[in-house]
Amino acid sequence: MLSVEQQFEIISRGVVEIVPVEELKEKLKKDKPLVVKFGADPSAPDLHLGHTVPLRKLRQFQDLGHQVNFLIGDFTGMIGDPTGKSSTRKRLTREEVAQNAETYKKQIFKILDPEKTKIVFNSHWCGEMKFADVLELTAHYTVARLLEREDFHKRYTEGKPISMIEFMYPLIQGYDSVELKADIEIGGTDQKFNLLVGRDLQREYGQEAQIILTMPLLEGTDGVNKMSKSLGNYIGISEEPGQIFGKVMSIPDTMIAKYFELLTDVPIPEIREMEAKMKAGENPRNFKVRLGKTLVAQYHSQDESEKVEDEFNRVFRDKGIPDDIEVFTLTGATSLIDILIAAKTVPSKSEARRLFQQNAVSVGSDKVTDEKYLMQPGTEVIVKVGKRKFLKVK
Repeated sequence: MLSVEQQFEIISRGVVEIVPVEELKEKLKKDKPLVVKFGADPSAPDLHLGHTVPLRKLRQFQDLGHQVNFLIGDFTGMIGDPTGKSSTRKRLTREEVAQNAETYKKQIFKILDPEKTKIVFNSHWCGEMKFADVLELTAHYTVARLLEREDFHKRYTEGKPISMIEFMYPLIQGYDSVELKADIEIGGTDQKFNLLVGRDLQREYGQEAQIILTMPLLEGTDGVNKMSKSLGNYIGISEEPGQIFGKVMSIPDTMIAKYFELLTDVPIPEIREMEAKMKAGENPRNFKVRLGKTLVAQYHSQDESEKVEDEFNRVFRDKGIPDDIEVFTLTGATSLIDILIAAKTVPSKSEARRLFQQNAVSVGSDKVTDEKYLMQPGTEVIVKVGKRKFLKVK
């Protein structure tokens, strides 16, 4: 293992807060593998770059010789994390949670080392708890403490309902740390309250309290809002190389350094040098190209990384059409929205409708805003969706 200071330098990169710093250093001095916990509720099937921020931190812990427990919250996923919600959220079914969990397991190993990752499900202990066990858990925390949480407090003072099951969410998340005997837990800044509950419950159950590392919430391609599929500002880690590269090229210049710091292994001094060069007048596009190629190499291959810039220039600068455009063959009159879903050009009808409303769908040279637009057989045409997706319909 590296020295405590060397480990701390790596661990603290990109971290918003470590609670508390000195306790982390004391744990590192023990010179033994620490148990690092990260929990993810499988509320959506696909991971994007925003999700990779804590995953990359987990990989750094693995490379330093520590044990990573990737906890899939299949039990808590059926409650739904109330963090940041202004109203009670829809609960997922057991089937939805199970399906999303399987997808997570496949995607996380684009980042984590499967040989050093222990995947656990909190249903293994939560599902076995009797009612008396639940009552025992609730006895270790007060309603007053739960109402200190900003979103709960806001809803309470506004007279909006908070269900008892939502109150249970931070308790269950905290109890997961007790079951895993976690030394460290990683989460987004929006999870700080829940992570602190874990520290409190571990002490209540006679354990040494875990250290908390909060990671920043990555803004999406708009540079304003948290990366989210529902907002359409995401970059999926399973997207095609050209899609990843093209979306990176669209991010605001102000986001370049942050993306490099949180999403790549480029040394911090190099990133600061890039910032200085941009400030001195060098074209930010050069650094976006490097960022895009770096991410394509991470999630696909070095070969694909070398191809994407030329293809991007040909399609977007030279107004060309991609070489590997997918073909959809009509067998009869079919609505364009159904074609886009069938060809997997868009993930859902709601996303397709959003693109129609934004004038982001073209058939040939014509913009299409009618969600009921019918495609007729007997012609061949290029359909363009957004800035980077093409489909040949014939």
